[in-house]
Amino acid sequence: MRCIYISPHFDDAILSCGGLIWEQTQKGNPVEIWTVCAGDAPPGTPSRMAKNIHNEWGTVTAEETVLLRQGEDRVAASCVGAGVFHFNTPDCIYRRSPQGILLYPSGVFTPWNPLEKDIHTEIAAALTSRLQPDDVVVCPLAIGGHIDHMLTRRAVESLRLPLLYYADIPYLLYRPKSLLFITSGLETITHRVSGDGLRAWRAGIEAYRSQITMLFKTTRRMRVAISRYWESRHGIRLWHATKTKKWG
Repeated sequence: MRCIYISPHFDDAILSCGGLIWEQTQKGNPVEIWTVCAGDAPPGTPSRMAKNIHNEWGTVTAEETVLLRQGEDRVAASCVGAGVFHFNTPDCIYRRSPQGILLYPSGVFTPWNPLEKDIHTEIAAALTSRLQPDDVVVCPLAIGGHIDHMLTRRAVESLRLPLLYYADIPYLLYRPKSLLFITSGLETITHRVSGDGLRAWRAGIEAYRSQITMLFKTTRRMRVAISRYWESRHGIRLWHATKTKKWG
């Protein structure tokens, strides 16, 4: 039985569940992280927002950025013992209409652009092509309202499978009160994460070197933030709405 963590971007699953993933793989359970928005950017001049993001990440072009982040993801996954698969949907900062119009030129916390109304069905079909009958699927709650997180959740839920949900880090750290609303009606269980699991989790996050400044300002702040989050329960919570397959 595989555990499949669906990650909107290259870092989301390990940011949110890296310690739990490590605990699972240490027990010999197969774990894979599937990144949805991992594809190459379509041709065209990037938006000013994308250029500013590249500058913060230490890159110049979209092509360079995607390659860098793919490499970081493989290193991060190795820290927690997971496999990876990268789908071909571009990040929202790169997506365009068939006419080449940028769909999200000025923000990522924004309503869905109707010009890509069918994209969630395309993602769902891609996920279905790789899923096996006994897979346990873990999906983001989409805390924070990032368009790619919301898109990912919608695509996964359209599969109509029993799902587990994880809380999106670091968005939960900045908006803790949002958890109560977004998990209304769901049941939760805390999965214990050891001190070794915490260290592997932080190492995995640190492998996303291009993202640390944007997400946490410094590596030290990241370590402190993740440690404090872990200390609240010495584990990671997952949520579920229906009876799900059990795994250890």
